[in-house]
Amino acid sequence: MNRISKIKPYIRAVNYYETDQMHVVHHSNYARYMEEARLDMMNQIGLSYDKMEEMGIIIPVLELHNVFTNAIHYGDIISIQPSLVKLTPVRFGMHYEFYDAGTGAWLNRADTSHAFVDTDFRPMNLKKKYPEVYAAMEALLQAPEEK
Repeated sequence: MNRISKIKPYIRAVNYYETDQMHVVHHSNYARYMEEARLDMMNQIGLSYDKMEEMGIIIPVLELHNVFTNAIHYGDIISIQPSLVKLTPVRFGMHYEFYDAGTGAWLNRADTSHAFVDTDFRPMNLKKKYPEVYAAMEALLQAPEEK
């Protein structure tokens, strides 16, 4: 099994259109931020979502939980550290830590859970159908986070 040495955080600037009248990021944008960070993590291990879709692997979100502790504003540069925290042949769970990219100050955290389904949205046993993809994701469970 390949071992991943580091998953780099996902860095992004907050756009004006993502904020409310107070220039605070609207809560609906966190789902987008987490998806961007998750896809970036998958790209880092060579599992682009395009490639997975070509294989017939779809990854819908089953649950999303945010904890809004500190406001993120227009113009902020944020760093999101995604990590795979749970993996079974048919599901996986992610955790996300949000930081200020300039100061390193912790901002917020969130969690998502996902299923592996085929193009007809039937549950898929990833470990049996695509053992190489499962092994790559399993290596993420053991990947130390970069702080």
